[in-house]
Amino acid sequence: MATKVHMEALSPTMEEGQVVKWLLSEGDGVRSGDVIAEIETDKATMELTARGDGVLRAILVAEGGTAPVGHVIALIGAADEDISELRAAALAASEGNGAGPAEADSAPADAEVAAGTDTDGGDASASGSAVEAPGSGAAGDIEGRIKASPLARRLAAESGVELSVVSGSGPAGRIVKRDIEAAIAAGTDASPSAAQIPAARTPRTRIPAAPMLVPSGAEFEDVPLSQMRKTIARRLTESIGPVPHFFLTIAVDMGRAMEARRTINAMLEGEGRRISLNDLIIRATAAALKRHPACNAHWRGDSIRLFNRVHIGVAVAVEDGLITPVIRDADLKGVAQIGAEVRELAGRAREKRLQPDEYTGATFSISNLGMFGIHEFTAVINPPEAGILAVGGVEEVPVVEAGQVVVRNRMKITMSCDHRVIDGALGAAYLATLKGMLEEPAAILV
Repeated sequence: MATKVHMEALSPTMEEGQVVKWLLSEGDGVRSGDVIAEIETDKATMELTARGDGVLRAILVAEGGTAPVGHVIALIGAADEDISELRAAALAASEGNGAGPAEADSAPADAEVAAGTDTDGGDASASGSAVEAPGSGAAGDIEGRIKASPLARRLAAESGVELSVVSGSGPAGRIVKRDIEAAIAAGTDASPSAAQIPAARTPRTRIPAAPMLVPSGAEFEDVPLSQMRKTIARRLTESIGPVPHFFLTIAVDMGRAMEARRTINAMLEGEGRRISLNDLIIRATAAALKRHPACNAHWRGDSIRLFNRVHIGVAVAVEDGLITPVIRDADLKGVAQIGAEVRELAGRAREKRLQPDEYTGATFSISNLGMFGIHEFTAVINPPEAGILAVGGVEEVPVVEAGQVVVRNRMKITMSCDHRVIDGALGAAYLATLKGMLEEPAAILV
C-alpha cells in the first residue's frame, strides 16, 4: 500500500515548510529512514526522512514550493501500484495553499480574467491582465490584447522582454513561461517597433520635454517571504501588540571589563581561543539573573513560570532575518566556554543547520548591535520570555569624576520588560546588579 509523505513539523513553531531540494527523483527506490528531501522551516533547513519502503512514485510539491504542515507532498509505493486516486486527492487538498508544482502556465487564459488575480500570487491589474483598462496608453493597449500567462508577464517585465514581439506556444497562441525563456536566450529585442505602437493623440499645447535618462531593468521586485521571515513577522506581531513593553536604560563603564577581556585572551593565546566582550556580557547577564530570579521568567497567561536554570538566547543575524541560539546554564559556564559555544552555534545558524533544541527553551535573551556602530536601541521581547537586553557599542565619552572631566569607555544597555511580569523597580534592581558585575568583572564569579 502506498505511503503518503507529509510535510512534517520539523520545528516546534513550524506551520508550513518549503521544499529546498529533493534528494531522490521519481522512480528511485526508497527505504524507511532514508533522507529524501531538505525542508526549510521557520528556523533552519532540516532533513525529511521516508516513513515507508518502495519507490518514490510521485513528487507533488516541486523544489521551491511550500505546503502547510500535514499536507501530502509525495507518494511512495510499489512500482506497479495504482496511485492515481491518492495523487488526485492530494493535489485537490493542496489547492489554494500554495503547494504543488511551481509552474502554473497550464491554467486557461479566461480563468485569469474571471478571477482577477495572477495565478502566480500577484494582482492581475499590476501584472497586465487580459482586461483592457479604460483610458490606457498606447503601449498598454497593445499588451492588454496579448494573451499571456501571469508568470510569463512577470518574467517578461523582470527581463525587459516586450510581449508584443514574442510568439506564444500555449493554447490559442498564449505566451507561456517557456516562450519568455526562449526569447531571453535568443536575445529578443525588448523594444517594440514603431509599427507596433499606435500614434498618440496630439496634445493641444506642445511643451518641450527636457532630456531624461530612463533607468533600465524592472522598476521593482517582489521577493517571496522565506519561512523564517514569515515567522519573524508573526512573532513580532504577537509580541509588540499584546505584550505591554516598557524600557529601562543604564550606562555601564566598561573599562575593567575590557581589561579583563585582554587578560583572559592573553591566557588563552596559546590555545588559539579568544573571547569577546559579548561573551562577558552573556556570563554577567546570567549571573545577575541568578540574583534576580523573578526576571528569569515566562508569562504563561494564568501563571508566571520562574526558572531555576538560566538559558540565554543570543540573537544572531542570518541571511533571512535572525535566530536566537541558546546557551544553556550560562551561569555555570566559564567565559571561554560560552565564547566557543556562541561561535559554533552562530556558524551553524547562518548555515541553517541548527537543531530545534539549540534555538528553543531560552529563559531570557540578549541582542547586541554594538559591532554595527549602534550605541543605543530597544529590542522586542520574544514571548513567552519576560525580558530582553539590547546592548549597544562601547564608546569613549567625557565623564565628570571628582570635579574633573575624564574620558571613559561607556556602553548603554536597554532592558525591555514585560510589565505583566517585571515591574519598574525589579527591572531597575536587575540592571544595577548587571552594571556592578560588568564594572567589576570579579563579581561575576562570586
